[in-house]
Formats: sequence, structure tokens, C-alpha cells
Amino acid sequence: MPEARRPALPVLLGTLAVLYFLQGLPAGLLAKAVPSLARESGLSREWIGLLGLAAAPWALKFLWAPWVDRLGRGRPGHRKRWVIGCQALVVLILLLLSFTERAVWFADAFPLLLLLLLLLNTASATQDIAADGLAVRLLRPEWRGPGNSVQVLGYKVGLILSGALLLMANDWIGWRASLCLLAATVALLLIPVALFREPLETSPSTPAAERASRHWWWRQWQGFWRRPGLLLWVVILLGYKVGDGFGTRMIKPFLVDQGWSQAAIGRLDLVASLTGLLAAALAGLLMLWLSRKAALIGFGVLQALAFVGWWAVAAGAAGWVWPVALFEQFADGLSTVALFVVMMDYCRRDREGGDYTLQASVYLMAVGLFTLGSGFSASALGYAGHFLLAAGLGGLVIIAALFWRPPPQRLG
Repeated sequence: MPEARRPALPVLLGTLAVLYFLQGLPAGLLAKAVPSLARESGLSREWIGLLGLAAAPWALKFLWAPWVDRLGRGRPGHRKRWVIGCQALVVLILLLLSFTERAVWFADAFPLLLLLLLLLNTASATQDIAADGLAVRLLRPEWRGPGNSVQVLGYKVGLILSGALLLMANDWIGWRASLCLLAATVALLLIPVALFREPLETSPSTPAAERASRHWWWRQWQGFWRRPGLLLWVVILLGYKVGDGFGTRMIKPFLVDQGWSQAAIGRLDLVASLTGLLAAALAGLLMLWLSRKAALIGFGVLQALAFVGWWAVAAGAAGWVWPVALFEQFADGLSTVALFVVMMDYCRRDREGGDYTLQASVYLMAVGLFTLGSGFSASALGYAGHFLLAAGLGGLVIIAALFWRPPPQRLG
């Protein structure tokens, strides 16, 4: 892409921050606020773990990602239109959830709640495909570290708003008013997105016969998987965030069972999330001089050690909750940026959204499957055993990363 067609770097980074903030809002609702509120409402740990089913679109979004890349390309605002349409649906669902008190959602209306959360995540995951494609296409390789810091920062701020602050707001203004406020925030943030001047993408030079072929969808992936070194990278994708997702799902239920109030959990989550923001910003700077491999391995080790800390807390070191929570979020911020930067390096031109989404789906599918069993693990092993298992899962993938060779960095 010619340099003249790129937006100014501050404008691009600011837009990406807003896009990923919007993505973090529904993710925080499902991953942070709902498990805690559900446990307080009397929902069993097994059902809380199965709430992860609503996150299935994040693992399956590769199925429709090629169409997000393709449909509308060659017209102004191609990816921006996808973002605005999906976020309008998110606003609508948040308003629907606000119509009924939360006690009803976690009782008789629980199947409908799962359905609405599934639809919410489908819209958000589709928006993510468009946002990722935009980021990969416009960020030069040397700026992917800082660019992914902005991505993770925006995402984590969204998590804070819909996770920690929603828990605190639930005690202050109630479930319904909190969700209405969240919906209004999403609607207002669509204004800067609409004003962003997205560079025009020309259609790829794909033969018409191939575009019309019923095998077109499958052919989008063949070239990706056939590249050398992909097998070991897939192993890393499958395992890199499994321990983190598996362990994190039971942190809020653990704190509730320890007698923590929703407001206290919200305060802890808020401060820990702010620590994660600092780590994400630091990771982008570190990756300006750290090699991809050193960052991936080093930050992954810290991520695994964080759950050794949670094991110690659950085993009796209750006074260490705050430092362990802060360290876990710090390690998560570092490791997430490293993973996302390398995923961008593997993307091909004109298939940015699809390739990035495919990789995200691989790791999210693995995380999601383990998360579904997190409640059963905590019930069978106890919280201490569960967190130790999470640490072990996180550490295993580091062995594979030792033998991995980073891909060449393609110009964006």
C-alpha cells in the first residue's frame, strides 16, 4: 500500500483504541461481570463454567471471516461499515438485557440469557474481524508492537468498564441502569469510528472462476496452512492462553466463596486491570527491541507463574490476593501483546482479517474448551488444585516455543 494512502499514525492508533475498546465491552460483561453476579445469584460453578458456550463465536468466527474481508471491498468504508452495523446490534442487545432484573436472568430466563449473550458475542466477534483486518493492513511491522499495545489497552479498558465498573455500578445504581449506561457508551463511541477515513481497498486479483467456485472458502485457508513452520506455531496457538483462560474463569467464584462482596471484587478487578493496561503499554515498547521469540517465551513464563501465585492464595495465603491479582494481570498484558504481534506477522496481503481471525479462532477454541471444564475442575480438585493445573497448562507450551522460528515480517 502506498504511504500516501495511510492515515497519520496518531489517527490510526486512536481509531484502533476505540475499536478494541468497543470489542472489550461485551467480553468484559461475559468474562468478568457475569460469573461473579451469577455466583452471587446462586448459580452453580458448573453452570458458570458452561457460560463459556456464549463465547463460541470467538472460536468459530473464522467460518465467516473470509466474507467480512471480501464483501464490500472496493467500496469506501469497507471495514468501517461492518464495525458500525455490528456495534448497533450490541447496543440493542444490551438494552434488551436491561429490561429485566438480573435475578430473573439467572433463574427462569437463563436459557434466553445464554442466547442473547451468544448473539452479543457473534456481533462483537464479527466486528473484531473487520478491526483486525484494518490493523494488520495499516500497521507497518516495526509499529506492530506499539499498535498491539494500543489494541490491548483499548480492549482492557473495555473490560474494566463492563467488568469491574459494572460490578461496582450494580451495587450503586442496579443492573438495569448499569446496562443502559453501557449501551449509551457504545453508541457514543461509534461517532469517531464513523468519522475515520478508511483507505480504499482494491479487490484482490483473484480469477473470476475461482471467486465463483464452491471451493472458494476452503481455498482461502489452503495457502495459509501450507507455509513452512506452521505446525509448531499452531501448537503454540493452541496452548499459549489455555492456562490463563482456564484459571481465570474460577477467580471470581473463588473470591465470592471466600466472602468477598461484589463491590470489593470490582475494586480488585479495577486496580488489577489498570495494572494490565500498564503492562500492555510496556510490552509494546519492549517489543521495539526484544525479538519475537524472547518476548513470547519470557512473557509466557510470567503468565504461568501467576497461577502458581493463585494456587498459593487458595492453599491458605489469603493475604496475598491483591499482589497475586496484580501480577496475573501484568503478565496477561505482556503475553497478550506478544501473541498478537506474532499473529499479525503470519497474515497474508488481502487476507488480513481472515488470516488473523483464523489464528485467533485456533487459540480461542482451545481456551474455550478448557474454560467449559473449569467449573468441574474446581469442584473436583478444589480451587488450589485447579489453579495449579492452570499453571502447568501454561508452562507446557513454553517447551514448544523453544523450538519455534518466527516468520518473516511482511510489510503492511
